[in-house]
Amino acid sequence: MRGNANTPDLALFIPTLGGGGAERVMVNLAKGFAEQGLKVDLVLAKAEGPYLSQIPPGVRVVDLQASRVLASLAGLMRYLKRERPAALLSAMDHANIVAIWARKIAGVSCRLVISVHTTLSRATENASNLRGRFMPRLIRCFYPWADMVVAVSQGVADDLISITGLPRERVKVIYNPIVTPELLQKAKETINHPWFKPGEPPVILSVGRLTPAKDFPTLIRAFAHVRGERPARLIILGDGEERPKLESLVRELGLQDDVSMPGFVDNPYPYMARSAVFVLSSLWEGLPTVLIEAMAVRTPVVSTDCPSGPREIAELTRGCFLVPSSDPLALGSVIKRVMDKPRNMTYLDLELFTVTYATNSYREVLFTS
Repeated sequence: MRGNANTPDLALFIPTLGGGGAERVMVNLAKGFAEQGLKVDLVLAKAEGPYLSQIPPGVRVVDLQASRVLASLAGLMRYLKRERPAALLSAMDHANIVAIWARKIAGVSCRLVISVHTTLSRATENASNLRGRFMPRLIRCFYPWADMVVAVSQGVADDLISITGLPRERVKVIYNPIVTPELLQKAKETINHPWFKPGEPPVILSVGRLTPAKDFPTLIRAFAHVRGERPARLIILGDGEERPKLESLVRELGLQDDVSMPGFVDNPYPYMARSAVFVLSSLWEGLPTVLIEAMAVRTPVVSTDCPSGPREIAELTRGCFLVPSSDPLALGSVIKRVMDKPRNMTYLDLELFTVTYATNSYREVLFTS
């Protein structure tokens, strides 16, 4: 695949390594490709974020040192002209647009695959800035310039096709590489949080950025219903702009002693493995990584039936309990029911979410004309 010994087989482009699902997916892919013997560059608009420490030694980090994603266009063009990777894979819509422009302007022949990690129609409806609301127009105009588009779930693919009119044969569904031996090993590590000591009330856990899309207010209100009937605690791992609003809601409901928001945690898996139930309260998703991670450590899971991903996961695994979005009473009721069940969850078909399955699937679209 290499033109010479110094030419990378593959470049992965993403804005940063902030603590989100798409970033974690790209790190897992980088590691998986490197373990298969490929020479991999991880190209970042700006080399920052908690996942930087998780990049394997065999993967080279290229820092474009851009103040924002659009400002990385010139740097990515120079990188493509200089390094001439055989293939380029990008993730997240604004980075995808930059990758498409960079290849076109640079005039290089590398194969370009872009990946879509969220339900575009819902993200656009709820966009808080002009860029988000304008993104569908850019996508309709420029996504056809890519050689292939990967959607992380069938729901994401259907939504993307309906919005862009892309031919279905140009969109391939590849589930995210989530289940790894490292995940299962990390789940065995100890936790310093006092709520996991023997004899403490059961813990309800959620993990994600504190953003409107995750709808943590609904989860907190659902927890208030649970807490009104039985001893329990709620931990939400993650950071984001919604923190002040969520902390205010916790105080308003008088839950300060039973809700903990420790922020971003490098290793959330021991929390998942030791919690009574894992909950996803999102309004929309692409393919919720944390849901599959919780399943990998055999924790009972409850999720909103949001577009898209949770229903696909539930159909594949036969163990994910679904509830309507934005309904605290329904969510609280199902959480209580799941907490009362014996903890003997066995999920099926998690092979579809392994790094090996994903890297093999991506290689087919990255290196096949």
